[in-house]
Amino acid sequence: MPENVSGSTVIRRYAAADENAAMDVWSRAGALAHPFIPDEGEGERARKMREIYLVHAENWVAETGGRVVALLGLLDAEIGGLFVAPEAQGTGVVRRLVEHAAALHGSLTLEVYEKNTGARGFYARMGFVEESRRVDEEYDEVMLRLTRRAPENHA
Repeated sequence: MPENVSGSTVIRRYAAADENAAMDVWSRAGALAHPFIPDEGEGERARKMREIYLVHAENWVAETGGRVVALLGLLDAEIGGLFVAPEAQGTGVVRRLVEHAAALHGSLTLEVYEKNTGARGFYARMGFVEESRRVDEEYDEVMLRLTRRAPENHA
């Protein structure tokens, strides 16, 4: 049974049968959001996504019209990854996934590349604030750690 339904969009737990669709969303969204990362969406990063993150994270998908259009990976209360198919961006799907994560875990944290200005603007609108910065040594890119307090009505 879907966890969250509105119109034709369903938010539900990721299933192994979603792997190819989730990888497609991740690859296309990641390449668009991270053009500064060499080979984003393929190669070793794709292997890690398939073999580690899709297996070990608490993953959720947003499905519209029976098609996976977004992927949310949670590591407890940390958003480890949030990707939306380019054609579904701006539809409110990502907002719903973040609110779903907040309903599950309350306060949330995440890391985002400083150069990913689109995501940074979205997270700011969602109430996330910068907590710290670090350099991602693999790619020599600045990562921002953002936090968001639990909603008032979170138990």
